[in-house]
Amino acid sequence: MRLRKRLALPLVALLAGAAQAVSIAAPWNGQPLWWLQVLSLALLVWSLDRVAEDELSWSSSTWVDTERASAGVRAAWLGWLFGVAWLAGTFWWLYISMHTYGGLAAPLAALAVLALSGFLALYYAVACTLFLVLFPPQVQTSRAWRAIVFAALWTLAELVRGRWLTGFPWGASGYAHVSGPLAAYAGWMGVYGLAALAAVLAALLPGILGKAKPGGMLAVGLLIVLVFGTPVAMSYLPPVGASAQKVAVTLLQGNIPQDEKFQPGSGVPQALQWYAEQLRDAKTPLVVAPETAVPMLPTQLPEGYWDALKTRFSSGQQAALVGVPLGNIEVGYTNSVVGLKPGPADPREPYRYDKHHLVPFGEFIPTGFRWFTEMMNIPLGDFNRGEVGQPSFEWQGQRLAPNICYEDLFGEELGARFADAASAPTIMVNLSNIAWFGNSVAIDQHLHISRMRALEFARPMIRATNTGATVIIDHRGRVTHALERHTRGVLVGEVEGRSGTTPYAWWVSRFGLAPLWVLALAAVGVAAWLRRRG
Repeated sequence: MRLRKRLALPLVALLAGAAQAVSIAAPWNGQPLWWLQVLSLALLVWSLDRVAEDELSWSSSTWVDTERASAGVRAAWLGWLFGVAWLAGTFWWLYISMHTYGGLAAPLAALAVLALSGFLALYYAVACTLFLVLFPPQVQTSRAWRAIVFAALWTLAELVRGRWLTGFPWGASGYAHVSGPLAAYAGWMGVYGLAALAAVLAALLPGILGKAKPGGMLAVGLLIVLVFGTPVAMSYLPPVGASAQKVAVTLLQGNIPQDEKFQPGSGVPQALQWYAEQLRDAKTPLVVAPETAVPMLPTQLPEGYWDALKTRFSSGQQAALVGVPLGNIEVGYTNSVVGLKPGPADPREPYRYDKHHLVPFGEFIPTGFRWFTEMMNIPLGDFNRGEVGQPSFEWQGQRLAPNICYEDLFGEELGARFADAASAPTIMVNLSNIAWFGNSVAIDQHLHISRMRALEFARPMIRATNTGATVIIDHRGRVTHALERHTRGVLVGEVEGRSGTTPYAWWVSRFGLAPLWVLALAAVGVAAWLRRRG
């Protein structure tokens, strides 16, 4: 019986982790499932409870050091298995970029995905171990307090994953709540705050559904308020900011095959011709072409091509944002957006935005990993970083704030632009190319990331991508216009800019994520102090 229990709990952790991955964007329709995220994490908490109770029941009457150590190892194992299943199930599509387009052998590509998942899962293993150490089974405590400390540990694990070693928070648990009752909190505490609230709910569920323990009524009350009460109350608050007028936009989706995109005999001339035609023929006041829509440096383009683009928008009533690499061997290269608009003659270069948060292995090579990148055929860039909080592109009363590809994953960096309300963006613009990952759930996951940023800052987000999702998202995180993915096409629609500052935008622009770090560490510190006293 004891062996059966020890084998059953790891299986539960694996299945729960897989369910967590599904909750971010369901494979069958791409939609987030907030309730599944809470339920899957609750199963992990339930598993940790079983570990503690098993260790106590198999000992005499107290939790001696050997049993505490055994329980700690089992908790770490369960947390790690949950993390591996969750993360590998979330960004498994990295395999496509490494094997299909990069030419890395299939076993090595699969191993690389598992290795990354396994490394990042260590953060959650530590969180689970600390949770069991802080709340051993013989210590009776309030369910609500226990849930808060679990949420604090979980949030710290999420924050470390999101920031350490440049950060890779893709698939963070808060993104499952871009729809659902907790979405109302996004403008107050951001995606990591949503993850913390969801972790509180998850930690409350096993106790509420199980045997009665101290603090049960308080836990039930907290659960009701979090899920139903506060979002309803928030819905009656006046909206943040006011309309900053509307502007019609044209978003371009070239659908250039990734294995041809940088090939001079196929993808390059195809892209240059199609995007030049669409930029020439567009009728709306604003046109946006995706990341590296122009896949060559301006100095490498056919003679007259770049000058013709600048001339096209040098007069009239139209402007364009175009993704293009910039630079030279002397100053280095950047993954950039160029803004073209009419105006008086200016000796300076046109508006440009340089990508700040670069992709490891894709846009820079981490120290000691050149051997790994040399095994693949992916065109790797050695790009310079742009600054955080670069100026917006001003056009027709709007302040358009570009970000490139997965930069919209880092809301704390986008938030730097909201420090001064007078110059804060009215519209955010994402230019992406995730064709590296095929027609996979990565497109849906990235869409939800952009929707979360719209909720956090109460700003619309327009997205021009190579293969999808090319959409217009309003300031409430709702998709109002969308282009069918993996097709070549043009999306024309209207977007309403917004002004004002959400509570999240206010504090994250001044303090970054420090408030969340401080609150989570404080909760864990108090729990550790109480544990020592007890």
